[in-house]
Amino acid sequence: MTRKSLPFETLASLRVRLDQLSPKDPKRKELIASTASLYGVSAETVYRALRQGYKPKGVRRADHGKPRKLSKAELIQYCEVIAALKVRTQNKKGRHLSTVRALEILEKYGIETPQGLMKIEPGTISKSFVNRYLKQLGYSMTALACQPPATRFQADYANHCWQFDMSPSDLKHVEKPLWIEEGRGNPTLMLFSVVDDRSGLAYQEYRCVYGEDAESALRFLFNAMAAKNLEGLVLRGLPERIYMDNGPVAKSGVFKRVMTQLKVTIETHEPAGKDGRRTTSRSKGKVERPFRTIKEAHETLYHFHKPENEAEANLWLHNYIANYNQGDHRTENHSRAADWIANPPPGGIKEMCSWEHFCSFAREPERRKVGIDARVKVDGAEYEVAADLTGQEVILWWGLFDNELFVEHDGRRFGPYSPVNGAVVPINKYRRFKKTKGEETADRIEELAQRLGLPRAAVTGEPELARAVAVSTPTKPGVPFPTDLYGDSNVFQNAIVAKLAIAKYFGRPLGSLPEDDCAFIAEVLAKTLNKQEVMSSIKAYFARKRQKRR
Repeated sequence: MTRKSLPFETLASLRVRLDQLSPKDPKRKELIASTASLYGVSAETVYRALRQGYKPKGVRRADHGKPRKLSKAELIQYCEVIAALKVRTQNKKGRHLSTVRALEILEKYGIETPQGLMKIEPGTISKSFVNRYLKQLGYSMTALACQPPATRFQADYANHCWQFDMSPSDLKHVEKPLWIEEGRGNPTLMLFSVVDDRSGLAYQEYRCVYGEDAESALRFLFNAMAAKNLEGLVLRGLPERIYMDNGPVAKSGVFKRVMTQLKVTIETHEPAGKDGRRTTSRSKGKVERPFRTIKEAHETLYHFHKPENEAEANLWLHNYIANYNQGDHRTENHSRAADWIANPPPGGIKEMCSWEHFCSFAREPERRKVGIDARVKVDGAEYEVAADLTGQEVILWWGLFDNELFVEHDGRRFGPYSPVNGAVVPINKYRRFKKTKGEETADRIEELAQRLGLPRAAVTGEPELARAVAVSTPTKPGVPFPTDLYGDSNVFQNAIVAKLAIAKYFGRPLGSLPEDDCAFIAEVLAKTLNKQEVMSSIKAYFARKRQKRR
């Protein structure tokens, strides 16, 4: 009789009784013998059953998990092609080709693969069959879209790297904003934040803005880099680099120029999808964590008391930030402020410049010509500049934070100039400008010119004729007068000389002309080198171009 005749209950009861006896107890042998005689088996069979234990009988087929309609290699190949179809057709919203549609294409039309056209007989495999094996083989869209692990970094010392971001406040608006732009409604209350990457030390401000703009970001960063009066806000100085997203601020030319002048490197994460499946634009949370803390631990109290304007909101916020910076560091056994102080930069903290110097970095040059009334017009406002600049072409330096205008001419800086009312002077109240140094010099020279006299002999040459002596012929041969580009001949010597003559006529090198203009000149010179024909063709061609532009 086989061991299958021994019930599970008997074996379990026998094992319990044997465990109560010592390993060398003679009663163990008696229990085995009595059990064997009861079921009509040998003692070895009972020992074997106890040794192997009770194993439940399988309820699945022996070929479970193995395809029966086709081979395993063919199944893997079809699943790979269907999974590749899903990946190839996926858009940014995650929509892709369904399994039913992929099977329909495989059955009716086939798929071009590197090994050739792949086509399957209709009805060979079904949707549920494919979906089951896509999941088992790890070809499902969930498995294929799995993100690679992120690598977290940390700066070596304080001000090595700042992380900068902005987020709309949960309060949305304040009741009495300090400024409102007509026609655009109430500005949004935006929360600006920088966090030192090494210590986690934070500085934040509220600002009322109409979207993310470079001016608000630069004003905030100046306050973050400057020294603070409030005790507890210790973050200051120029960082080596600022890590931020690819928003409008990072793309602003003014923002880049100011950071370049401050010698601060701007580093932005790559856009989503730049590195394959990796979401390269995801944040590491160092600047987002303070946002969440402020909104959950501080802004929720605005349900009881709301700030009237952003100035009052910043006063309350800075008191909370001072306490927040005394919190524990993310890994070290001290506070964030203590970590920032204990790990200074190798060369010391680079102090921020003055506000006036900072404003000069945000100025953009613009070339204008001063009018005869010594005025220039910028964005509808008129500025009266120095009288010396009347009629001169100058460079206007209009700052992002300036209400005044600076003018540059011949390397000299003039200004600042404030806007004038622009009113026209009445005809019977003529206003004379104060004479400039240039005008005084010109008047003095004109007065001197009126007093000058010239001897008559300087015009008639009589004394010189009396003292004239014969001039001997020079022994060395004279150098002939050089022929100019046009020469005495009616034909250019070669195409190079002709191009030089054309360049002299335009007053600019031919290399600076567009490609179509250079091609036309080369075509004319290939036909003829006659001076009159070449110059008349060139003049007529550019005259037609000017008329088309008008």
